[in-house]
Formats: sequence, C-alpha cells, structure tokens
Amino acid sequence: MKYIQLKIVLCFVLIAFCPLLITAQENNLIDVEGVVVGALGTPLKEAVVVSEQDSRISSRTNADGNFFITVPEGSRLLVSASGYQEKIIKVNNSLKLITLEASLGENKVQVAFEKVKEKDLLGGISYVNLPEVLEKNYTTYSLEGLQAFVGGYNGNIWGSGGALVLVDGVPRSANTVMPTEIEQVSFLKGVSAVNLYGSRAAKGVIYITTKQGKVQKQEIKVRFDGGVLTPKRFPKYLGSAEYMNFYNQARQNDGLDDLYSYETIYNYASGESPYRYADVDYYSKDYVSDFYTRYDANMEITGGSDVAKYYTTVNFSTSGDLLDFGEATNNRTERFNVRGNIDFDIIKNVLSANIGANAIYYNGRGVNTNYWGSASSLRPYRFTPLIPIDLVEEGDLVSQTLISNSNNIVNGKYLLGGTQLDQTNPFAAIYAGGYNTYTNRQFQFNTGINANLSGLLKGLTFKSLFGVDYETSYNQSFNNNYAVYEAQWNTYAGFDQITGLTKYGEDSKSGVQNISNSAYTQTISFSGQFDYSKTFDDKNKISAMLIANGYQQSYSEAYHRVSNANLGLHFGYNYADKFYADFKEAIVHSAKFAKGERTATSPSIALGWRISEEDFLKDSRAINNLKLTVSAGILHTDVDINDYYLYESIYTQTDGAWYSWRDGALNRTTDSRRGENLGLTFVKKKELNLGLEAAFFDNLITLNSSFFTSKLNGNVIQASVLYPNYFTTGWPNSSFIPNVNYNDDQRIGFDFDLRFNKKIGDVDFALGLTGMYYDTKASKRAEMFEDEYQNRTGKPLDGIWGLQSEGFFADAADIANSPNQTFGQVQPGDIKYKDQNGDGVINTQDEVFLGKAGWAGAPFTFGVNLTAKWRNLTFFALATGQSGAYSMKNNSYFWMDGEDKYSVEVRNSWTEETKDTATYPRLTTFNSDNNNRSSDFWMYSSNRIDLSKVQISYDFPTSMFQNSFVSKLGVYVSGANLLTISSYRDIMEMNIGGAPQTRFFNLGVKALF
Repeated sequence: MKYIQLKIVLCFVLIAFCPLLITAQENNLIDVEGVVVGALGTPLKEAVVVSEQDSRISSRTNADGNFFITVPEGSRLLVSASGYQEKIIKVNNSLKLITLEASLGENKVQVAFEKVKEKDLLGGISYVNLPEVLEKNYTTYSLEGLQAFVGGYNGNIWGSGGALVLVDGVPRSANTVMPTEIEQVSFLKGVSAVNLYGSRAAKGVIYITTKQGKVQKQEIKVRFDGGVLTPKRFPKYLGSAEYMNFYNQARQNDGLDDLYSYETIYNYASGESPYRYADVDYYSKDYVSDFYTRYDANMEITGGSDVAKYYTTVNFSTSGDLLDFGEATNNRTERFNVRGNIDFDIIKNVLSANIGANAIYYNGRGVNTNYWGSASSLRPYRFTPLIPIDLVEEGDLVSQTLISNSNNIVNGKYLLGGTQLDQTNPFAAIYAGGYNTYTNRQFQFNTGINANLSGLLKGLTFKSLFGVDYETSYNQSFNNNYAVYEAQWNTYAGFDQITGLTKYGEDSKSGVQNISNSAYTQTISFSGQFDYSKTFDDKNKISAMLIANGYQQSYSEAYHRVSNANLGLHFGYNYADKFYADFKEAIVHSAKFAKGERTATSPSIALGWRISEEDFLKDSRAINNLKLTVSAGILHTDVDINDYYLYESIYTQTDGAWYSWRDGALNRTTDSRRGENLGLTFVKKKELNLGLEAAFFDNLITLNSSFFTSKLNGNVIQASVLYPNYFTTGWPNSSFIPNVNYNDDQRIGFDFDLRFNKKIGDVDFALGLTGMYYDTKASKRAEMFEDEYQNRTGKPLDGIWGLQSEGFFADAADIANSPNQTFGQVQPGDIKYKDQNGDGVINTQDEVFLGKAGWAGAPFTFGVNLTAKWRNLTFFALATGQSGAYSMKNNSYFWMDGEDKYSVEVRNSWTEETKDTATYPRLTTFNSDNNNRSSDFWMYSSNRIDLSKVQISYDFPTSMFQNSFVSKLGVYVSGANLLTISSYRDIMEMNIGGAPQTRFFNLGVKALF
C-alpha cells in the first residue's frame, strides 16, 4: 500500500512541474481578432484558437464566435471546435473570418484497445462525450441519466446485466470516477465489440475514459454546487387507536374476543395524554427533517505543451441525513478525491508514456440502529420514546433517585422510554447508543508506454498498460449501554402523572472502540499490444492488433482470486471509408474448469457498407450518411459461474451421523454431496447483430440502431431430473449429481438512438430519443413438471410465477363448493385461487406464468432529452421510462398478519359489512400463508415515465470579463427525480424499510480561469 501511495505522490509531483517545461516567445507580438463560423455561417462558441508555436497562447470564442489573441509575428494558429475539422491559419492583417467544415464522424471513440473515428464504427457501439452533457446537465454519478443518450442501455447493456466496467482500461467501479473527470463513456454492446476483453465481457463493456491534458495554456475550471434533498413520499401507517380497532377486527375474524377495550382505544385516540398513551409516527417532523443538504466543489487544471500534457482535478462533496434528533443530527457522508493524468514524450515521435493516479477518501458517520427498518415494523403504541421528568410525582423518591442517577437526560427534560420487551429501541439507540463511522480508502494507479516501431516496420506501434488498485474499508463504532424506563401512571390528582418508574438496563460507556466489516480489494491489470496500420493508394487501409490482456482481483475472505486472461488478434480492412471488414479472435482462459477445459477461442467478424458513398447517393442532399453493418461471433464465458472447483466431487465427514466406518468411541461417516464432471466447460454465447447508421437533411436527423439476437448455450446447473433417482438419497443424505452444461437461454431485441437538431429563429433545439426493446426465453431447461403449463422452457427468463386469483371467498358455502386450498385454513374474506389442472386441489401445481418482472429492465425502456438554447440561456430536460413489466406488492407494507404493523392498506380489508367493496383480504392474528403468496392479486404494472432532470443555465457574456482573470462564468439551477407518471406512482415513490426516495434541487456556479 505504501508503494502505491508513493506512486500517486510522484504522479502529482510530475503534474505540478509540467508547466515549467513550457516556454513562450514574447518578441514582436501582434494582436489578432476574428470570427470563427461553421460552414453555414453560424458563429461557433467555445472554438479553441491556439498558437502552433507556443501552446500557452490560446483563446476561446464567445457566443458570437469572436476571439482575440496576441501572438508573435508570423505565427500559425490552430483552430478547432467540437464536431468540426481542425484548420491551421497563418496570421496576417486580413485575417477576419475563419470557416470550419463539419467533421461528420470524425470524433474519436474509445473501443476495445484503440480509438477509432465515429464514422468507422461497425455497430453495437455507442458513446457519450460527457463534457458536452455536463455543460447543460449537472450530475453526481458517472452513468446518471445516460439511458436518455444511448440506445441499448438502461442500467444494463441489452438487458444482460453485469457489464464489465473499465476506467482507463482498468476494471473499476463506476462510482470511483466523478462525472467532471470523464471525457467519454463508450458502451460496447455486441460480441464483436467486446470479445477482445475475454470471458468476463460477455455482458458488454462500459468503458469510461477520464480527461487528459491538452496542448494549450493552463486552464482552471471551478464548479460549486449546493442543493437540498427532500423526501418524495413516506409510508402511511395506522395510528395507535386505529390499529387497535383493526386488530380487534382481526381477532373477530379469528373467532376471538377483542383485545382492546373501547375505553383504551378512546384514550389513545383522544391525544390528551400522549406520553401515557403513545401514538408514535416515525415519519413525523419530531424525528425526520423536511430536507437535508448536499454540497459539491470541484476544480480542474488542464494544460500542456508538445512535450507534456497534464490534467488534474480535486473534488469534495458532503451530504447530510433526514434524521433530525439525537446523535443522528451528526450523520454525514464525505468524499474527497484527487485525480491526475500526465502524457509526456520521452523521445519525440518515438517513445511516450502516460501516468494516471486517483486517490479517494470516503467517510461516513451514522447511528447504531436501523431506524428505517424499525419504522416499518414497530407498532405505534408499543412504548413512549421520551418520558417527561416533570410528570413524575415529586413525592416519588424512588423515581426521583432514578432520575438523578440517569446519565441520559434528553434536553434536560426527558428520560429514555422503553418496556421490558423494548429495552433496545431505535429512539434510545439514537439518543444514547453511540455512533459508528465508515472509512473507505481507494488508491488507483495506472501507467503505460507507447512506442513507435516504424524503424522496424512502417506503421508498427506498441503500447502497454499496467494498473494497480487497492481499496480498504472498515466500520468503527462506540456502542454505549443505556437504560430505558417504563412509567406507571395514575390519575388520582385529576390528571395523568407518573407514580413510578421501572428501569431496564444500565447506563455505561465502556470507551471500547469496535472494529468490524474490515474488507479489502486489490486489482492488478495489464495489457500489451502491437498495432499495425498502413494505407495503400489512399483507399485501401489495413490494420492489425496482437493483444495480451488480463486482470486479477483479490477480495478479503475469498480464497480464490477473480481472474480474467486472454490473448487477442484483430485484422481490419477499410476501402475508401465505404467497405469495412473486421475479424477478431480471442483465446480465453479460466481456472474454474478442470485441466483440458480451461481455454477456448472466441471469434467474431463484422462487415460494413457505407451506401451513402456509392455514386447514386454520394451527392444526395437528403441522405448525408447511410451505413449498414452486420456482425456475428461466439464468446466463451465463465462470468455466471460463481465458484471454482465445481467440476470436482465433494465428500464430507460427519461424526456419528449415519453409521460407523470404524471401531472405537468415535463414529464417523463419509457423505457424498456432489458428483465429478471433468468435462465442465465454458458457457457459449452466440450472437448476431445488424446495425443501421444514418443522417438526413444536412444532419437535421441522425439515427443509430441495432438489431441483436443471442443464445447462451450450456449454462451450468446441478439438476436431479437429469439423473436416475438413486443418484440421491434422503437418508443417509447423499448426492452423486454433478454440475453440467445444460440450460440454454435466448435473447432478441433492438435499440435505437434518434436525434433531431434544428435552429428556429434564435433558438437552437436538440431532441434525442433513445430506446430498447428486448425479449428473453429459456430455450432449454432441465425440468420435469407434471403439468405442461408449468414448464419454464419457452418462457421469459424474468418471469413471475404464481397463482391466479378469483376474488375473495364470500362465505362458508363458497369455501365448501370450491377446490380445497392447501396453504392453511381459509375463511370468508381469504383469496380464492383458480384450479389450473382441475384436480380439485389448490397447491403449487396451480402456479402459472403471470408476466415479466423486468429484472434487467422492462421489455421496452426509453429516454428523452431536450435542449433549447437561446443566446446565453439554456433549458434542458431529461425523462426516462419503461413499459411491459410487472411488480409484486409483497413487502411488509402489503403482506400483514399476526402482530405486524398495519399500513393504511388494511382500511379496505374484507369484513361481512365491506364484502362487496373490499380490496384487501380479511385480517388475521394468525399466519396468512394462503393470502400472502405470489399471485396476480398482488401484481401491478410497473409502466412509468420519470421526469429525471430539468436544468436552466445561463452563461454570462464573455465581453464582461475582458482584461479579467475570469474567462467564463455561468450559473444554473436544476431539479432531479422530480416526478413519476404512473398509475401506481404512490408505490413506486415509496421505500419500505429504508431511507425515503428524494428529490434534489440544486444551485450551481461554474467558472473558467
């Protein structure tokens, strides 16, 4: 670890001294001013004008395209702007207007082990240049909202889940990089785009590229954001009196007498003595704040020369908590990180190197209890959180002595409340139980060497990458003991007062620091590759790569490291940017299989045809770009095989369990738990995808779309139905069934990214529509159901299975005339289920497919982003949505029986009086196994549209800052997670057993120096 920290320090020392490498000319200076416009004469804002001789001398255009720069006489200016071709201009007296041509498809996109021009992508790849997004959409998470910019991504790639995330080529969590640090995010979706990364890339790759230095004078960007987070919705539970009424109703349904008398219920309902008759609302303003704050400060420093380029960023963020009493008022999380990247030439045009480092310090402070979990389970009348001292009789010397000896007098007025059954409770724990801190430290380092080997073979280069990450975390807590008190009340003075206190527990602070949940993760990553590129006759371009790549991750308490290693080969051909062909093959390795099964080959091929380059379309004004791609491949993977040595048989010894294998006092048995299969091997993913890339009407409309279909053959299972029944025995307990490659899955779908760009009057409009539809199927399963309708084969992988309901039982006669339900005794008001197989019995054989759960995203997911820019004012909105999936109301808010806390759902419960209007089953104080089980009664559609973001930004005119150290200043206001549009919005916006969902309102300031 010390070695890693030393490398990080060295990296930042190099960054600090990089500017000293830059020298400047100052003789014979002349002033140059002009305007930079696009091909249609539109002024280009933020175009960069830099002296080719001295990169420290640079300027940026304002909103009107104007720039001003002072350079030595005879200089040449390099002019560039996003989306336009660079241009070199020689300084002269007539220089006024500089026109840049659009560079359709010239953006460089990070793909597997190389960067290619956007126009040369061969399908199954999407990307986002994040700085362009951050200009109008402030975010706090690196992948936030990108569903609205990228087709085929909804938190997963093509609905597969578990994509491999790479940050600068090293496997890292997306949480380790802030949005302000990111240059580009690439989504590699198809097999031909990912197979060079080997086995663990089978579910796609998300490649995050952090910012690098630029050849320009030093530039400093700062950003400060402050915002508030407000709860969207709280669960609604019954108060004490209403709970008692409904609990009595449950007892009546069970044929029992009422537990709570009318007088008792009245005393709780009146609210006249809240400390005696507790009615605790865990979500009231007494305990939960209306909002909490979040602050974020960020600084970026960028610059460099032809010798060295540097980028560094420093970020600090902190946020509070909704809990607003006791020790919880100190709850807070803090994150501080420093990242630095350097690119420098060792031998110009021959040998160069890069170094990147990142240090993250994360601290959190919390209380020693799960408050939100208790809020969803503790009934409101159980105890009084605080007992007022002033209600204790003065003559009660015993109680007064207890008060005097207490170490925890809250606000000088209250004792901690409790009962014999509630000696520990969330309120007392937050006031007196101590606190805990969470500490996480991450250190990341990567370096690479790039060599131009044209001296050996023209067009040959070599580059390498080596990365080391180390993460450690632990919890530190001070757990204090505390006493709680239960009051005995009287009213003989005409009012409620405490005539005695019963003490449970003792107040003590041991001072012992407890360390728990200590964990570490270490990642070592490497890659080395030879690249070859050559162009013949200005039309025939060939390229090749030979790659060795791998990484290894170690986790605490895990014996075997997670490893991924492979060799890769790539051949590419491009004829006149019109015809493309790519062939790739990877040799993958996995230690999860027996010798002889640990390697496999993963080939792919991709073809592309840019039809718009054909003579019959080349000069078309309607079609600016039209390209078709097709790719196919086979990828061998072990990513869903969650353990090692599954190919081995397992034998265990248990003392005295079944019978003795030897004489003596100690009996010992040997049991078989699994059979051997040395032929266990990789899962095989076969994929075909078609791609369409198009632009119409001077790029007014652009479209990128992919159709994909894939099959996973040979998923690993251990299935008893594949073997004779004597392979397993119940007594003695044994199994000789091995793991085998058997189950097959299928996935098919399409995605799209459709964009419109139009200027109407003085307003620039940009509208993006993205989406994905996919369907899954279990194409082969090891199963042996008696009834065919229960077969999983041919059904979706995310299927919800359960019973079909037919309303509530109306009366005893209805129960007698219905099939026998075997999930416990039923009464009128219980859910009645359909007998699917007609055998007169309702059991698990009557469970059927009910719908898709959308665990990796609903069948159809989509995103919309809208930008409207008028002069220096920008409006941005982002929405996401989904359709075609279902969810279950199966948490404690809906499934209630026994002594559970009651939510407002029980207000519509079944009784004889409400049988015609009831929407909730009868209440019971016993188990409700018949009602609380998977069925369509509890299903609801998860169709939704979320207004995820709205931001309004204003950039002050740059003319305000002439001759000032400030080059640019902007402000913005934004709101996030604003609104959910759905028939079941109340359920979707509500968390049970956890902290509430929140809306975020933010005010930000950004400046360029």
